[in-house]
Amino acid sequence: MEMFNQLLAEQQRTLSRRELFQRAGAGMGSVALASLMNENLFANSGEDFALAKSGAKSIPAKAKNVIFLHMVGAPSHLDLYDYKPELQRLTGELVPDDLWKGLRLAFIREQPKLLGTKFRFEKQGESGTEISELMPHLSSVADELCMIKSLHTEHFNHAPAQLFFQTGFARFGRPSFGSWVNYGLGSENANLPGFVVLITGNVAGGGNSLWGSGFLPSEYQGIEFRTAGDPVLFLSNPSGIQAADRKRIIDKINQLNQVQLADVGDPEIATRISQYEMAFRMQTSVPELMDIGSESKQIHEMYGTQPGKTSFANNCLLARRLVERGVRFVQLYDQGWDHHSSVFSNMEKKCKQVDQPIAALISDLKQRGLLDETLVVWGAEFGRTPMLQGKSNVGIPENVGRDHHKDAYTVWMAGGGAKAGMTYGKTDEIGFHVAENPMHVNDFHATLLHLLGLNHEKLTFKYQGRDFRLTDVAGRVAHEVVG
Repeated sequence: MEMFNQLLAEQQRTLSRRELFQRAGAGMGSVALASLMNENLFANSGEDFALAKSGAKSIPAKAKNVIFLHMVGAPSHLDLYDYKPELQRLTGELVPDDLWKGLRLAFIREQPKLLGTKFRFEKQGESGTEISELMPHLSSVADELCMIKSLHTEHFNHAPAQLFFQTGFARFGRPSFGSWVNYGLGSENANLPGFVVLITGNVAGGGNSLWGSGFLPSEYQGIEFRTAGDPVLFLSNPSGIQAADRKRIIDKINQLNQVQLADVGDPEIATRISQYEMAFRMQTSVPELMDIGSESKQIHEMYGTQPGKTSFANNCLLARRLVERGVRFVQLYDQGWDHHSSVFSNMEKKCKQVDQPIAALISDLKQRGLLDETLVVWGAEFGRTPMLQGKSNVGIPENVGRDHHKDAYTVWMAGGGAKAGMTYGKTDEIGFHVAENPMHVNDFHATLLHLLGLNHEKLTFKYQGRDFRLTDVAGRVAHEVVG
């Protein structure tokens, strides 16, 4: 790369545009070819040429890897983590006029009644973290959690809010958080992607842009792994094609790609070359990785897994196996948390699916010595309202729901340098507004990057004439939650 930079500096004034592209392409092609011949050239260094110069990695890292659990649809924090005695007392009364005036919600149109929770809360562990009875297994690891009760966002519809939560921008086209991390830190395993996505249920409304690379080179995008059929689409060889045949085909294709790279100098061609090679190596590494049947009976009982099926529990176990093998960023999406009706019964159902495996993931990482270097993040695109959605002429009906709420909600972190056993931030007496230590989504992103040793103001990529970053022109690191 140094040779390439010197070539540009010395000859950019005298070369024709086509000659420059040809020579620059050849330089990039030699870098790409060298990386393919030596699989460890970039895999373990964590170095990126532009970032090394920018100082983005000037912060001592607390975490090496991330497991990000996104509960698609947005669970009710008021029924999980944020108990409000005053809201309980006021349940059934109309929301105060001064709060209702001018308020915009996604679906509620008439002045609603306030709605407390039907679930019991208790303080857990030495930290005294309050957690609902819906999450008994998570309660057992309460002292590992850093609970943030003051997150707020700018959007109350799912797709824009999901995009904002994952990319820092409410419209399509920006790199996802995982892509920024993959770009900033690189991969530790040359045989696996640096960013892997696992999904239970339907894909979120934001679609695959939630793990897309936006304007970053496409090698940094998330790769969806499936738990049934081919783990990655078209990973298996076609019928009648042996591994040696596949390798010969890839080599020939990449020879043609090298010619094109030398001719036009498009970095995406270098990405294509490396991705073909990665796909070939994944044919061996991925099937072994996805075979959770090799885990012990004790581990399966701990997570509640069922080999051969698609489940959130299986994905949690796979997440541990992925970071164990050096995958930098693992994103789990679990769909089904959009409870506009029957919020209480639906919350019980969903929590039974995720509570045990999440607690098992944290415990498993800790007993393997991986929790200190793995940042586990739990959250969603927004929270739910402290007022009910639905008709309630008499009492509180069983099928009552909660609407979208952007002004205050709860997320948590565990491991990876986050301060364990801490509760940060506070909402008002009915859980509507942030009352203490507000944390915007931009601040949250800045803090997560900081834990990974990345300066959110210097982790940039030049696109269309200006430097872009995940936190745009905002973001403050909440040093209070850093252990």
